[in-house]
Order: sequence, then C-alpha cells, then structure tokens
Amino acid sequence: MTLRPLPRFATTTNRPHEHAGRARLILCKCKKYNRIYRESSTSFIIAKQSCLRSELVKLQQLLLRSPRVVQPRISSIITHHNILSNELLDSIQARQFQTMSSSTSKSCSSSIFLPPSQTRLVTIAAHVDHGKTTLADQLIEYNGLISERLAGSLRYLDSDPEEQRRGITIRASAIGLRHQVTTMTPENASVQQQQQQSTLTLNPQLRIIHLVDSPGHADFSREVSTSLLACDGTLLVLDVVEGMGARTHQLLREAREHQLVPVLVVNKMDRLCCELSLTPMEAYLRVRELLETVNAAAAGMLNSALHVTETTNGDDDDETEELNQGLASAPSPTSATVSEEDARLWTFDPASGNVIFASAFHGWAFAIPSLARSLFRSKAIHIKPVLLRQYLFGDYKLREQDKIVKWKQGGGGEDGTLFAEFALQPIWDVYQNVAVAAATLASSSNRWTADTFGMDQVLQALQIGATGTECPATREQLVTLLQQTGAQSEEAVVRALLRRFRPLARTVLDVVSEYLPSPATAASSIRSRALALKLPDNGDASEELKRIQQAVAACDASANAPSVAHVCKFMAADRSNIRDPNLETSDGSNSVILGMARVLSGRLTTGSAYHLLGPKHTTDSPPPPKRTIRCYLLMGSSFVLVDEVPAGHLCAIANLDDVYFKTVTLCDSPHGMPLQGFDNRLRPLVKVNVEAKDAADTNDLERGLAKLGLADASVEVTVSAKGERILACLGELHLEQSLLDLRTIYCGREMDLRVSDPIVDFGETTDWFEHELDFRAFFDSKAPPLRQTLIPPYNEEADLEYAKNGRMRSLLPGRAAAVSIRTIPLVSSVCESIKARRVIEGSEEEFVEIGKAIGLVNPGQEASPEAVLEALAQCTCALTHGDNLLVDTPAVRHGLCVQGVVSSHGEVYDPVHAAKCNGDNNFEAENRAYLELQSKIKDAGFRNGVESQNNESTDLDKAARQVWNEELKGSLYAGFQNALRSGPICEEPVRNVLVIVEGVEFAVQKKDDGSWTTAKPISGGMIVGALGTGIRCSLLTRPARLMEGHLKLTLHASLSALGSLYPVLHKRRGKVLEESMVDGTDLILIEASIPQAEAFGLAPEVFGKTSGEVTAPEMNFSHWERLDVDPFWIPTTEEEREDFGELVSAGDSSTGLDNPALKYIRQVRRRKGLRIDQARTVLAAEKQRTLKR
Repeated sequence: MTLRPLPRFATTTNRPHEHAGRARLILCKCKKYNRIYRESSTSFIIAKQSCLRSELVKLQQLLLRSPRVVQPRISSIITHHNILSNELLDSIQARQFQTMSSSTSKSCSSSIFLPPSQTRLVTIAAHVDHGKTTLADQLIEYNGLISERLAGSLRYLDSDPEEQRRGITIRASAIGLRHQVTTMTPENASVQQQQQQSTLTLNPQLRIIHLVDSPGHADFSREVSTSLLACDGTLLVLDVVEGMGARTHQLLREAREHQLVPVLVVNKMDRLCCELSLTPMEAYLRVRELLETVNAAAAGMLNSALHVTETTNGDDDDETEELNQGLASAPSPTSATVSEEDARLWTFDPASGNVIFASAFHGWAFAIPSLARSLFRSKAIHIKPVLLRQYLFGDYKLREQDKIVKWKQGGGGEDGTLFAEFALQPIWDVYQNVAVAAATLASSSNRWTADTFGMDQVLQALQIGATGTECPATREQLVTLLQQTGAQSEEAVVRALLRRFRPLARTVLDVVSEYLPSPATAASSIRSRALALKLPDNGDASEELKRIQQAVAACDASANAPSVAHVCKFMAADRSNIRDPNLETSDGSNSVILGMARVLSGRLTTGSAYHLLGPKHTTDSPPPPKRTIRCYLLMGSSFVLVDEVPAGHLCAIANLDDVYFKTVTLCDSPHGMPLQGFDNRLRPLVKVNVEAKDAADTNDLERGLAKLGLADASVEVTVSAKGERILACLGELHLEQSLLDLRTIYCGREMDLRVSDPIVDFGETTDWFEHELDFRAFFDSKAPPLRQTLIPPYNEEADLEYAKNGRMRSLLPGRAAAVSIRTIPLVSSVCESIKARRVIEGSEEEFVEIGKAIGLVNPGQEASPEAVLEALAQCTCALTHGDNLLVDTPAVRHGLCVQGVVSSHGEVYDPVHAAKCNGDNNFEAENRAYLELQSKIKDAGFRNGVESQNNESTDLDKAARQVWNEELKGSLYAGFQNALRSGPICEEPVRNVLVIVEGVEFAVQKKDDGSWTTAKPISGGMIVGALGTGIRCSLLTRPARLMEGHLKLTLHASLSALGSLYPVLHKRRGKVLEESMVDGTDLILIEASIPQAEAFGLAPEVFGKTSGEVTAPEMNFSHWERLDVDPFWIPTTEEEREDFGELVSAGDSSTGLDNPALKYIRQVRRRKGLRIDQARTVLAAEKQRTLKR
C-alpha cells in the first residue's frame, strides 16, 4: 500500500493532547482494519483498503502537528501491534531528521541530513552497570520513539534477545537523534566576548546527534574501540557510589588515544539520597572527592602517555626491525610535554560544562552552566551566570545580599555550599516529600493529588533552579501533570516531577551540542591524527591523494568533493529490520552483514560503486576491488534506506559481506589510502575447537565462521595444521555469545556443533642452574643430565646427544659446519630496559645475574647493570614480542670464535661420530680445531677487547668469517623465529629466553688459486634448521618451566562473602592484590590475579559459594608469569619419599604427584595428539582396591 505525499501543516498547535487522543482513535480503527484484512478475502481487502489509507494519512497529519505529544502515545502500539505499513514506520523514524528548509544549507537541502557543522557524533562508554543504556533510553524518549513510561526500563538499543535476557549491552548500537538547541552566543565567540555581552541573543539551531551505545563488559571491549573511532566525543558515565571501575581507567586511556573530547556524566545521584541517606552537604563532599579521583586518574594517564612518548622517540639508530615495529605499533602524540589543550580537555571541571550530574533512571540531570542561568532567571541568586558558574560547584556559600564567601569544612554554622543548597537540596526535598506523601496514601485508598500531604513542599522545591520548560509552577499545573502521566506510585510521581524539573535529555543534548566538536572541527584540528589517512610508503603523495586528504581534513560535504568513508565495524542484522525491498542477500539467509561507516568527505550514494581499501593497502598494492553499496539510516535495530549520506554522518552499508576485512575504507578514487586507524592490542583469551556433528554441515559451518569473524572484530577464526577450526574470543561470556550467534544467525540454520574444552595458551621457558652464575666453572660442569632427557618421549628429540647444560653444538647437514649456541633465562624487565635503552627500576639484580652468567667480567668481579645493558644492546641481533633475545658474543662479532677447519673429509669434528669409530685417528685435525674453539669460547666469554686478537687470525679463519658475515649470518633471525614458535616440552611458543651464538665452525678447503672456500655447499636454510634444532635441544637440557597467562580479576563483595570467596581464589592459585572499601557501603573492591587456566568456571563457583553476594568477576589479561614448579621433579631423598610417597606406588612413569605444571603439559600434549610421559601399569594385580568414581 503506497501512501500519498504528506501535506504541509503548521508544526505548532494549541491542542496537542487533543491530537494525541485522536491518534489513539485512529490507531484503534487501523487495528480493526488489519484484523479484517487477515480474516477476509482479497476482494474485501480491496474494498476496505481506501478506509485504512485515509486513516493513516490522518495519523501522519497529527504526527506533523504535534510530534512531541502524539508520537510517544503511539510508539508502544506501533511496536506491539503490526498495524502500520512499512511506509509509515519509515516516515515516523525519518521524521526525527526532517527539518524546515530555512534551517538547512543548500548543499544538504534535498537530504534528511544536516551539514557537518550542525552534526555531532557521540558515544556512551562506561564500566558495566553504570547506566549507559538507561541514559540512552531517556535521550530516545526525548525524540518520541518510546513512551515516557518505558524510558529507562525498555533498553531500546539492546534489541538482541540475549541482551534483554542478560541485562547487559553486547553490541554497539547507533541511532540518530534530533535536537533543537538554543545557543546563548555564536559558536566562534571567545570567552571574553561571552563575558562582555550584556544581553543574551537567542540563536535557535537544529542539531542531528548520532548516538552510539557501547557495551561495558570487558569481553566486548572491541565494540567500544570501534565506537570511539567512529565518534568525536564520548559521554563517560560514572556511578557516583561505585566510583571508578576497572574499565573506567581503560576507557580514559583509549578515549585519549582516539583523541576524543570527553564529557563526564556522574550518574545514579539518586542513590546518594535514597540508598545512602546522605545529606546534600555530605553528597557534595562525596561528589567532590569523586571528581578529584577522576581528575587524578586523567592526569596520571597524560603523564604516563608523555613518558611513553619520550621512550618511543628516543634513540633508535641500532634497533632491529622487529624492535622498531614493536615500539611503533601504537601511535602517540608528537609533543614532548602535555599540551594545554590536552590538559583542558581532560580536566573535568563542572564550571566549564564538561560534567553532568544525573539520575538516568529517574530522568533528571543538570549541568552547572545551565543551572546558573536558571537560578539567575528565576531570581534565586542575583549574580550573572558567567560569574555564578565559577562558584556554583566549589567550597563557596551564599550570604545575604548575594555575597559569595569561602566555605570551610568544620567551620561551624549550618550553611552549606552553593551546590548543596541550590543544586541538590531541591531534589532531596522532592524525594523526601514524595516519600512522605506515599506513606500518607498507603493507609488510605486515595489517589495522588495536589492536596496530598507533602505535595505543597514538593511544589515549593520545584521552583528553585528549574531548567525545564514544563515544570509545574502552580497546583493546577501539578494536578494536570498527574492526570496526564497517570502517575499513582511513588516512583512514577518522582519520575514525572524530576524529569520536568531538570530534564536529563535536554541537558545532555545541550552539552553535547555546545561542548563537543562538530565533525568538521574534529577532522581539522582536534582529531587530525585519528582521522588522517595513511601516507604512502615513499612519502610522496600524488595530486589526487592530496586532494582527498584535504577533503577529509575539512570534512567537505559538497557534491564535487571526493567520497571517502571508513567502515569501523560490521554487524549482523535481521532481514526483516531492513526497510529495503530491493536488498538481496548473497546466500539467501535471513541475516545480512552491514558495515557501520563514518562518512569522512563527500557523499555516499546508494547504487554507486566504491573502491575498498583494506587496512594494509599501500600504493604498491594491486588495484582495490569495487563494490556497489546501499546506504541506510541507523535507527537502533532498524535500518531505513536513504539515497545519500553526506560527510559528518554515520550510516550502515550493505553489499560488503564478501570482503573479509575487519575494517575497510571506501573511496570513489583508486588513488586513495585507508584510514590510519589504531591497534587495539587486545588478545583473545579463550580458544575452542569447533566442528559440526554432521559432516554434511561443514560447508555451512565454514561460511558461518567467516561471517562471524567479519561481524565481530574481537573474534579470531583460524585453521590449524591439523585442520582444526579454532574460534578465539575475549572471554567466556564472549565465547558463549559467539557460539550462540554462530548457531542461530551466521550458519543460516540451526545445527549441532561439537565444541572442545577451552584451549589455554602456555609458554615454555627455563630457569637457572644452581651454579650457573660462575661462567668458567659452569662451562666445564660435569653435572648429570636432567631427568627429562632420560625419559620418553623427550629423550627422542633429534640430536639431543649434542646438547648439555643449556649448550648445543648444532651440526649442519653433511657436517659442513657447526654453530655453538647457549640459552639462558631472561626476564621481561630486562627486555623492557633494552627497548628503553635504560635500566628500568627493579631490574638491576637481573642484569647482574646475566652479567655473571655470560662471562662479561672476570671471576670475582661484578658488572654494573648499565655495563650489562650496553653489552647486550651492542650485540643484539633480534628481539621478539615474546621477550626473547638473540645476541652473538663480541668474539663472534669480531671473528675470534669464527674459524675454518681443514678436514680431509670436508667435515667439522663430530664427537658422537668419532666415538662410534672407536678412536680412529683420522679426526685428529678436526678434534684439535674443535678443542681450540671451545677454549676460545671459555676464555672470551662476553667480554669486549677481543678485536685486538683479530690480527693474529689466519687466512683460513678470515675466509670463514667472510662466508659467515656475508652469506649466512642474515639467516640467524629466521632460524631464531622459527625455533621459538614451538618449544620441546609441549610445542608451545618459547618466551623469556636469551639465545647466545658463541661460536661458528666451517669445513674449508683450498682452491687452485690458493684461496679458501667452504668444503661443501652451505645455504641459509641449513643455518635456519641448525639454529632451530640447537635452541630446542639446549632448552631441553635446562630446567624446564611453563609460562602461564595471568588475568586481573576485579569484583565487589560484601563483608559476609569474604570467608567463602577467598578459599575459591586460593584453590585456583589466585593472589589478592588489593582490597579497598567502597565509601558509604559495605562492599569491598577486590583486585586479584589468577592464572588463565584456572579462571574457567570461576563466576558460577563464586556465585554458588557466596550465595550471590559478589558481583560478576571482570577479567582482563594482565601479564605472563613463570610457573616456578619443576614438571619433572621426583622424590629422591628419604625425607622426600616419606612426604610424597614412592614413585612406584603411583603407577606412573613420571612423578605421579599433584604437579600443576606436569598436568598442564599432559593436557596440551594430549590435545595436540602428542605422546605423553604417562603409562598406567597394573601394580599388584591381585590386590583388591576401590576405584575412584
């Protein structure tokens, strides 16, 4: 059914509530017609269709006349009854963006969008359960999309059934809002001009505000990152009672990295009165302390970022490529000091307007500037707003004759501060007197009226500092308000009164409109780095690219500007929620992959083709692909087709589901470059193997995994060498939600999946030997081999017989050469010191230990940490992200320990092979060269000054050095990386290991011209293989240790729950780091560290043991830590046997003890299909025993 064009009516009326009543009657008729349609024949439908069309046109006319009154009344009916056509639904949603032609520029006059100067992009970010979605509900209700009664409890943007069931936000949702702001002065007026104005000139302007509601749970933090990238400002919501949570600190850092302008929303102010029963003065002190805490955290963040900047921009002349990439992975400001602009933006001062005090649940809020204007307008205080705002929040009080004096805490007197008296006291009076009225009515059956006991005091309180225009001023207006809203409960009356006394939506949207920058201002100055395009690799930009960059920097929305948009995330939408009859899906499923994009310049047009530039696109890349797109207006869970979207706006884009990029930049020119972007540095914590129970569903599962990996930027989908499909997520909740979406949405149909137990990442490392710090003595150590080298399957490692005590002489194929290497443990602080080129505090002892172990000084001496750092930095060959370091000794670097060996066989000495030959004297020359090199390694150690001995080397050694330096040394890095991918214990990555190249030997022969050359051909691949074998075998002959990831756990618990909580943490090897009382409550904030392998299933166990007296644990990856347990230890002494039992009684070929390291190793090897060191044998078969169930 097609509706006629809307007739033009006046947008104002004197009878709004009469129009609302007429709208309800029309809706009842429409409902009746729809029921008749469903139950009647086609001929009867045609006969009655004109009746429904006329009623719908009437409804549209009423919507135009009184949108603020009519639309809330009909929204709930539209939602719960399918009684309106799609055309009217589109009209109602698009009505939020419609504006009169007089207030739009010519460039956007044909569009429902406004110019960039009248647009704001803002996201709501906060810790979980601090009130983000409730705040968004109030803003949406202000635009008439939901009713006043449902605002705050409907959670409109949580449209997914799982979000409603769990009560948390899982996916970031965007919606467009329309707001008429009244600016007191022009946007470009300075502060001095504002203060000098004697008269206020009203300048009504329309704003379009794209609001993005982001999740608060740590498992969905990538959704927050994409929201921050797409917007220019953020509303940082903070619970005034709980204070700063773990996520709040992270959000501060991330918002600053994205160069966003923050506004602090101090939410749940009602809890100070209703729950904690604080007086207004006590509440002020609580709020003041909270703001001091937030400002201290912001200042610490700025200083920390400055320190990182100085470290990053330091000396980097000799850094390896890997080290440079690691240091440059996160962009940082270029200034060496905290700029005044940063200090201003990240100082939350209520007088400046970047702090809002609110109660999203009850729908009220105020900011200091608007409150100052209201108090001056109502003549409560006869001080001009420009001056009053400076004293309204602070230690100031008001005396007679409007004189402001300093307030001193504990100075006596009953007078409170201005904030307590004029900002909080009226609200406290409303809460208290409404409670009194409710108690009065509880004993009777009377209804709420203006004559109810206590309502006179309420009406009197509403006259102090009212910022709303609909606040009742008389008893008659109060009666009318109670009748219109139907409020007959204490909570309903409080909401109805306070949301009109100090309306939240108008306050927040006014602050967003006046304080946050427009997209044009953000792109040109405030967020110039975050919204910049990448530069070409050679640094030379073409004329076309320069034109595109200029358009993006200016946020040019003209028709002839180049069109550039950045898709910051993808999302899945149900086909029924997309108002586009011509949209077709590639696989015919009900789910459609849409991209949420920010238009940077020009206009995106439906039906036009654009080039897709991936995040790693460069000028040397192949020509980018093109796709024809369709653009949609973002309205929560609904998507309305639009013809074009100008710069400065957000939109959804279809037909990008076959482009497997996490983010992509669209450009109408093939010469464009992608957006700079940010590295979120998030690593998945939980991995599982997913497969279909029915093999016939494998193809659908693979397509579903591909869609899931595209729609959820936090998900990583990989295929292992064994063909396993590994799904990696940020946490248990994220994994559960991803598996549910995979089954119900992305696979296209319900299917049964087989999901493995969580896969935990470990690392392999080593520990010191007992006497290893004496370099010379340990070199000739005759200590027996470690136990792991004697038991299967570890003793079956290839070439293990060439390794001893962490040293390995690795032979190349054909014994054409040999490389002597050594491995020792390395701590992360040493790696950080090498990156920073300075000794970090706390790492001095580790540097001294390394200096002794590598022979940097003579026996009996002790090297300074700075000397060890300098020696390691000069000899560094590679430094990986796993804190592994590859160095060659000064003796190798200067050629002393690189020698050629003249052999009749063309081979270097092989002691194992020589022993098999039963003392054959054919290897005397090779043996002599081998012993000579070992002596040089022992004498030289890691000391400098060996270059003077270089002059004594022979031509044979010079030829060997030339081959090593020019042909083979470059392969060290590849062999080093290849060896560290999997260790010898359980094939997990190696971490925190220092690999030292101590010597190199080549078998050489003399050519006819008298020069020397290698006896056999040697390639770089041989070096790679030899170094990999050498590192594995040397690690296997050292004390084995596991590295396990630790998570930082944060939760709130009551005092009575501590007795049950701590045993659970202790059983899982958790460590409590900090405990602090939450002021005004009986809750304790607990921060703990727990191994990742022990964190699975923690939340249900904690809830069960404490009877629900703790909050849901929030876990983030913290650090890697070595598990100081020898997995191969067995009892050997009499005392140990008495304490731990005999080995044979356990029936286990290994320790047979409750060893967590051994347990993890066996689990990993069993999962990977490797042999394990466990063989259950039957001991005393005739003995009767009880089997453990």
